[in-house]
Amino acid sequence: MRERDMQPDHLVTVADFQEASRHAISEPAWDYITGGSGDEITVRANTSVFEERRILPRMLRETSSIDTRTTILGAESGKPFAIAPMALQRLFHPEGEIATARAAARNDIPFSLATLSSIEMAKVVEHGGQFFFQLYWLRDRGLMAEMLAGAETFGCRAVILTVDAPPLGHRLRDVRNGFRLPDDVYPANIVSEDDEAAESLRDSVDLTFDTSLNWDDLEWIKEHCSLPLVIKGLLHPDDARAAVEHGADGIVVSNHGGRQLDQAVTSLEVLPLIREAVGPDLELVLDSGVRSGRDVLLALARGADSVFIGRPALWGLAVAGADGVSQVLGILEAELLDAMSLSGTRTIAEAKELAVW
Repeated sequence: MRERDMQPDHLVTVADFQEASRHAISEPAWDYITGGSGDEITVRANTSVFEERRILPRMLRETSSIDTRTTILGAESGKPFAIAPMALQRLFHPEGEIATARAAARNDIPFSLATLSSIEMAKVVEHGGQFFFQLYWLRDRGLMAEMLAGAETFGCRAVILTVDAPPLGHRLRDVRNGFRLPDDVYPANIVSEDDEAAESLRDSVDLTFDTSLNWDDLEWIKEHCSLPLVIKGLLHPDDARAAVEHGADGIVVSNHGGRQLDQAVTSLEVLPLIREAVGPDLELVLDSGVRSGRDVLLALARGADSVFIGRPALWGLAVAGADGVSQVLGILEAELLDAMSLSGTRTIAEAKELAVW
C-alpha cells in the first residue's frame, strides 16, 4: 500500500486495516495477531469457508428501515456482534484493552475482557459499556474466585469459559520470531507489575493454566459465580449437548481463530450441526473468521445468534487505537446494513431465516 493509502481515512475494508497494521507495529507483534498454529490451514479455512458460501436473497421486501438491535449473552447490543476476548492488547497499542473497550461502548456493542488482559479488570471496565469476562481454568482456584467475584462486582453480564486451550497451539511464527513479551506487557489479572512475569505467553500459560479441566468443573464455577456461564471453543455436536446437560447458558462455536488445533473444522461449517444438537433456544455465538458484514449475515443465516469480532479489532487498534477499532466496527456495521438491505432482511430474526448455499 502507498503511504497515503495507509492513513485511517483511506482504509475502507477490514483487509485494508490488516495491511496497514503490518506497518504500524513490529513484525513479531503483527505475526502474533495474524498467525495461527501449525501450517495455518485452519486460519486460511476460517475465512475461505465464508467466501465459499452464497446467500439466497429475498426481493420485494420493504427495507427502508433496518433494525440490527439484539441481545448478546444477556447484554443489549446495537449490532449482532461483540468484541471477542483477546489477550495482551498493549502489545499493539499503549492503551490496549482500554482503547478497545472504549470503542466497543462508542459503537454500542459488548466487549469481552480476557483473563490474559494486559490491563487489570478494574481499570478496563471504567472505560467500557457492557462487558463479558473470559475465564481460563487456572491452577490457583483462589485467584479464579477473586476474578469471578470482581466480574460480578463490576457488572459483567456473563462468564465465558474457554475450553480449547489447555496447552497453547504450536504457533510457528512466534517460534521463528523468538517472540517474547516486552517488560511492560504482562497478564495483569494474573501477575502484578512487581512480579517477575514470564517472558512468553506460552510460559505464562504453562505456569498458570490447569490442564485437568473437565465437565465436572463447571459446577465449581457455578458455585462461585451467579453469572450466566458460556462455554467457548466447542465444535463437536456431542460436546454441545454435554454443555447443555451441565447447565451452560450459551456456547461460543470457535476454533480459537485457528490458533489451537491446526486442521480443525471451521466454526461456520459445524454451526448448523451445533444448532441442531442444542435446539432453537440455546444462545450460539460464532467466533473465528469473520472479516466483513456479509460474514456476519452468513453466520446469522447458518444458525448463530451473534458473532465475535477478533483480529479485525486488533488490526484497528494497532493502526489508530480506539479510533481505529471504532472505524473497523463502523465498516462492519455499514457492510451488514448493506447486505441486509440487498437480501431483503430488516431484522436479526429475518436474517436467521435466509437460505445459504
